[in-house]
Amino acid sequence: MKIKFLGAAREVTGSKHLITTAQGKKILLDCGAFQGKGLETDSMNRNPGVDPAEIDHIILSHAHIDHSGMIPYFYKKGFRGSVICTSATRDLCAIMLADSGFIQEHDTLWFNKKQARKGLPPVQPIYTKQDAINCMELFIGVAYNRKLQIDKHTKVKFTNSGHLLGSGIVTLELEENGIKTRLAYTGDIGRPQNYILRPPDAFPQCDYLIAESTYGDRLHKDRQGAEAELLRIVKRTCVEKKGKLIIPSFAIGRTQEIVYVLNKFSNEGLLPKIPIYVDSPLAVNATDIFSMHAECFNNEVTEMLQTDPDPFGFGGLHYIKNVEDSKKLNDKNEPCVIISASGMMEAGRIKHHLANNIENQANSVLIVGYCAPTTLGARITRGDDEISIFGIPHPVRAEIFKIDSFSGHADYNEMSDYLGCQDKDVMKRIYLVHGEYPVQQKYSAELQTKGFKNILIPKSGDEFEL
Repeated sequence: MKIKFLGAAREVTGSKHLITTAQGKKILLDCGAFQGKGLETDSMNRNPGVDPAEIDHIILSHAHIDHSGMIPYFYKKGFRGSVICTSATRDLCAIMLADSGFIQEHDTLWFNKKQARKGLPPVQPIYTKQDAINCMELFIGVAYNRKLQIDKHTKVKFTNSGHLLGSGIVTLELEENGIKTRLAYTGDIGRPQNYILRPPDAFPQCDYLIAESTYGDRLHKDRQGAEAELLRIVKRTCVEKKGKLIIPSFAIGRTQEIVYVLNKFSNEGLLPKIPIYVDSPLAVNATDIFSMHAECFNNEVTEMLQTDPDPFGFGGLHYIKNVEDSKKLNDKNEPCVIISASGMMEAGRIKHHLANNIENQANSVLIVGYCAPTTLGARITRGDDEISIFGIPHPVRAEIFKIDSFSGHADYNEMSDYLGCQDKDVMKRIYLVHGEYPVQQKYSAELQTKGFKNILIPKSGDEFEL
C-alpha cells in the first residue's frame, strides 16, 4: 500500500492524501481546495495531481473548504465513487459547497470583465453551484464511532475531533495479504475547551498517523481572557469611538462561537445596546444546521439550552441574507458589530465591508482565526499600512485587533497531549501535514521531546510505501 501527499504538504490549505491499496483501490483522505495564492491557487486547484475518475472513495474529515472544496470539481471531472463522512459534515457540505460554487461563478464573472477590457479570453469557474449540488448524491453520512466496511478489505471509523460540527478523526483498517494496517488521519484537531462542541475523543490505536500541525509553534491564551478581550474591543470600538467593529469570521464554526459568546454577554447584561449583524447567508444557514445537531454540543451548551432555547439568537442580533440589506450596512453611521465571511478575507461580503470601513480610524477590525500567509487577512494582521481590495488600494486607518483563543485549532501543547492517547511504541510513523514548514519543524521537535518517533514532514508529491 502507498500513500501520496497531494496537498497541505508543508502548507496549510489543499488537504488531499491519496492511499493506493495492493488491490488497486484509490482512497483520497480529504479533497480540499488551495486558498490564498491568487492565480497560482487557481492553477493548483485545476491540476490536483490525480485523475478524479480513478478515485474509488473520498473520506472526508470535515466540511471546511480547504478539506472539502474540490469535491464538486472531482465530480465534474468524472469522480463517481462515494464521499464518506459524518452526518453533520454532509449537512454542512450541502450548503458550503454550493456557496463555494456560487462565489466562483460570481468572481469569474467579475474577473472576465477585466479580461475583456484587456482583450484577453474569458476563463471558466473551477466548478459551478450546480456541480456542487450534483455531487451531493455521492455523500454517505456515518455516525461517530460506527465502523463502516467500504469494501472487502477496508473499514472506516470516525471519532469526534472537536474542531467543527461533525469533524472526525478518520481511522482506516486496511487488509493486505491477511495483514491489517491501521492508519489514522486527524484532519484538524479541536481544542479541549470549545465554546460549543464536545472536546476531542481518544481515537483507536494506529500504526501510521497523518497529523495536522497548523499551530505547531504557538500557545493559545485562556478562554476567559478571550471573552474579556472581546467585550473590551466591542466597548472600545462601539462605545468609546462610536465606530463599527468588523469581525471577519469563518461562516461555519467561528461565527457561531462569536454569536454564542455575545449571547452570554447579553444574558448577563454586559453587552452594550448596539446592533449586531451576521452578514453571511452561509452563516445563517449553517446556524440552522448547528441547531439540528445538539448531539455535538458540549455540556455547557447542553445546560444552557435548559434556560435559553436559542443560544445563537438574542435581542439586537440580526441575521442578513439579502444582498441589498448587506449593502445598506455600508450607509449606516451608527456604532455596530458586523460579523461576515470569509475568515481569511479572501472572498465574500467581508471584502466589501473592509473596503468601506478600513480607512476610518473610528472603526476596528478583529481577527479571530488563522489566516494563511498569502491572504488579505494575513496582510491586515501583520500591520500593512495599505492593502488592495478588488484592485483598489486602501490605507489602513482602522484599529486592528487579534484574538487567537477563538481558534478552532489546538495549539502545540493541546495537540501533543491529545496524541498521547496513542501507544508511541506501537506507532510506526507520523506524517505531519496542514502546516507551514518552519512551524512543522518546531512541532516535530516538540513531539520528539514527548517520546514520539519516526516523524516525517512530506512535501507535495512525496509518496511512501506503508
